[in-house]
Amino acid sequence: MSSSSPSLAPVLAAPAPTSLATHYQAVRTQSVALVQPLLPEDTVVQPTLDVSPPKWHLAHTTWFWETFLLKNYLPGYEVFHPEYAFLFNSYYNSLGSRVNRADRGTLSRPPLADVYRYRTYVDEHMATLLARLAELPPAATELLELGLHHEQQHQELLATDIKYILSTNPLAPGYLTDEQLAMSNEKSEPAANSLPTAAWLPVPGGIYAVGHQQEGFSFDNELPVHEVLVAPFELQNRLVTNGDFLRFIEAGGYRQFQFWLGEGWDLVNRESWTAPLYWSQNADGQWLRYGPTGLAPLNLAAPVSHISFYEADAYAQWAGARLPTEAEWEVAARHFEATPQGGNWLETGHFDPQPLAANADPTQCHQLLGDCWEWTYSAYHPYPGYQRAAGALGEYNGKFMLNQLVLRGGSCATPESHIRLTYRNFFHADKRWQFTGLRLAR
Repeated sequence: MSSSSPSLAPVLAAPAPTSLATHYQAVRTQSVALVQPLLPEDTVVQPTLDVSPPKWHLAHTTWFWETFLLKNYLPGYEVFHPEYAFLFNSYYNSLGSRVNRADRGTLSRPPLADVYRYRTYVDEHMATLLARLAELPPAATELLELGLHHEQQHQELLATDIKYILSTNPLAPGYLTDEQLAMSNEKSEPAANSLPTAAWLPVPGGIYAVGHQQEGFSFDNELPVHEVLVAPFELQNRLVTNGDFLRFIEAGGYRQFQFWLGEGWDLVNRESWTAPLYWSQNADGQWLRYGPTGLAPLNLAAPVSHISFYEADAYAQWAGARLPTEAEWEVAARHFEATPQGGNWLETGHFDPQPLAANADPTQCHQLLGDCWEWTYSAYHPYPGYQRAAGALGEYNGKFMLNQLVLRGGSCATPESHIRLTYRNFFHADKRWQFTGLRLAR
């Protein structure tokens, strides 16, 4: 597979696996497809601490399979390279020392071609392991499922990190050409550029069970199921749009301290924020936004994205509303019977939030799953009764449960088969490089 041609759009498809083996192959193929439009030089860049080079993502996800599955369950397995554990460990202190996160962009070696060879080597040995899966203990199957979702998390990071990397280049190159973008979502309807109607929908109060309650995989932070008391509230039927947020900007929202939390106001002034990430104005005062094909006129009807928690909360205060809590969001998603089907996901091929259809029913709640991660006004803490797993896997979620906010719903960069209604994403309040947006509550 070529790693140097920028002429091909990524071929993405939601996997419909008949087995874990076919799901494994589909997930591994999708990771490589995301990097296909890049030049090798693009895959080494790390413009900020939060962003990792695409080459590192490809290698780290491969190291995960090698470390947790092949070394433990395939007799006689020999690691591809003895130093790769140091280069491509992410944050697992239990597994030894590693390259500092801020220095991942210094890894000009191994070259991208060697990383692809590493992936092929591990995939070939994983095929051997998967053929013997029935002989392995249940813990191996559990690790396999975790590994698939781990790689899908990195696919979302690949999509968002690539966007940030390319956006920082003075040439503002697009990830795809207009023709490639059209090819990747040729069955989609053209995006509208008119503001959809916003309406308030009531959600009844009561005692509700929150947490993963279905069959199938979930992360440990979605458990245990527990009861919460939720007062009656209202939720807006759609995400806040670029046009909505532009009115906040034009009303002086970034210049009026009364709408901002103290830390947010300090950040706005320190960083000179005047708009969401990727927004800019040309010499004529026209608002532009960096997207999958480069700079383009701002689509007013599309959901606003790449905003921090502070910006989301300030907008809500300005609008006379608030952000929903995590429990409210999950209760509402169940109440309105939200499902991933038909949402805007990674496989949709837009690589950007899309406007709500002009004929969308205003009495229904839309975009709860897909398009943008929705900030909630809930701290990322363990659910009552949560117990961190032993060993390295206990570092996966548990050690991050402080000083972060919960986001819900998935985004246009999330693989469809990866999301669940109970999925808990989490970021620090200042982060903007992910597809983070908001929905109002009151």
